[in-house]
Amino acid sequence: MPKKTFDELRERLLVAGVAPRHVRRYLSELSDHFEDLTAEAEREGRSKPDAESEAISRLGNTDQLARAMLGQPRFKSWCAQIPWAMFGIAPLLLLGSAYFLACLYLWWGWTFFKPGADTPFGSPASPMYGLANLYFQAGKFYYISAPILAGWTIAFVAARQRLKSRWPTLALVLIAWMGATAQIQASRSSVPRGLGHISMTFFVLGSSRQTISSASLSALVILSLTILPYFVWRLRRVVSASHL
Repeated sequence: MPKKTFDELRERLLVAGVAPRHVRRYLSELSDHFEDLTAEAEREGRSKPDAESEAISRLGNTDQLARAMLGQPRFKSWCAQIPWAMFGIAPLLLLGSAYFLACLYLWWGWTFFKPGADTPFGSPASPMYGLANLYFQAGKFYYISAPILAGWTIAFVAARQRLKSRWPTLALVLIAWMGATAQIQASRSSVPRGLGHISMTFFVLGSSRQTISSASLSALVILSLTILPYFVWRLRRVVSASHL
């Protein structure tokens, strides 16, 4: 199937909300059918260009091929069917799951490297060295990176499915807010009821002006780092479309 027709059909289906996996399968089937029709026409004595033209006319134009998919709602992606859930609830669950893994990582390191300590966090009086320091620094890096990784995942999904900016922006704002206000506590004495003496809180800004300013700045940094790739992709699409 000619590349231009192939690309136009792919973009139209994705913009209309068809799930990428269905688009790939549909285009693969059309490509196979196009090759079969072309080969059949060539066996009848037509030249390669004439055989391809006949195959295209027998398959149908872009509008006809698109309608065959768009008329079946079951091919729509969840992002198109329930965007409020995919970009209002799922991002928070995604980041919450990432933080759960961070807590599990912290708990395991605590029990292995510092089994008798009240808290796994180091202090000037009891610095960590060697493997223990490397382990906890890696956990700290993952903890700080979790909102950015979650945001990039959302941005990738939005770009892959050709979504407009409204819902992805909402998701990235929620992730930035959750990440900026996330607080982890780990202490045998101070967190007696937490799971493994570890607990987390979210969406609490605190009462002091310094705490609010720090959380707002963190949210702005997270939002900037996560939303930038998505808008760069949108800008590239606009530029590419203007050159067609």
